Amino acid sequence: MSIDKDTQPAPQAAGVSLAAGDTELTVHPDNGCRIGSFRVGGMELLRQGAAYGCFPMVPWCGRIDHGRFRSGGVLHQMSVNDPPHALHGTGRDLRWRTARASATQAAFTYDLADTAAPWPYPGLVTQLVELAGDGRSLTLTLGVEASGDSFPAQAGWHPWFVRYLGAADGEGGGSGAQVQLDFTAEWQEERGEDHLPTGRRIVPKPGPWDDCFGMPRGVAVTVTWPGRLELKITSRAEWVVVYDEQAEAVCVEPQSGPPNGLNTLPRLVTPIDPLEISTTWSWRPLA
Repeated sequence: MSIDKDTQPAPQAAGVSLAAGDTELTVHPDNGCRIGSFRVGGMELLRQGAAYGCFPMVPWCGRIDHGRFRSGGVLHQMSVNDPPHALHGTGRDLRWRTARASATQAAFTYDLADTAAPWPYPGLVTQLVELAGDGRSLTLTLGVEASGDSFPAQAGWHPWFVRYLGAADGEGGGSGAQVQLDFTAEWQEERGEDHLPTGRRIVPKPGPWDDCFGMPRGVAVTVTWPGRLELKITSRAEWVVVYDEQAEAVCVEPQSGPPNGLNTLPRLVTPIDPLEISTTWSWRPLA
């Protein structure tokens, strides 16, 4: 696999396109394996731009405290890309390999030891993108495998849904139907001034949010653009981050653990126990 030494997201190339019914999407393996476009009935649901779309967060989600985490007795320092913390993993900064692709499914991989954004342990990450034959649901699956020593890891997704559906080119300008979010969480992780969970679980507060919520029976969030489209996000994962502080977009991020979870709630990946997480988006038109 050709390696790009620059770890900044590259301009979006043509990508791998999937289509069914009136739904079409494009995955950009050269730009962190993100979904760069997701159109239903001709309407773009994702904020456009090389840093947006929907990207996988792996091998960690959200922030790591000052970019440091321990595995056993070893302290590791990751690149601090959101000072003073390390943010959203390394996978979004890399060029992934397309393992296979058809009209409605595609699989992508990258090596955790990729020198463009190294992780201290060898292993493999896989993303499977599956569009239902009727074009009414999309399932995303991430797998993290260890090929040597065990290590803590997380995985999840960071979609940027447009706030106004029907705005020109998915830029999220103030036209079209404004998004509404509906979900019920058992708790909210209290967020400290450093944007990391304090360890206290509190009663969920009203938005706006840049917060992590606990859903021990599985993530279930409804994203609605009144009169246009209803989209349900579900996952067996128990954590979701909701971010709606920007005027252009809102984010609903199912993930396998809370921010800074490599330190506070480590989930070990071993050669016989990989990490796997899936999320399904399903939708229906309202017009």
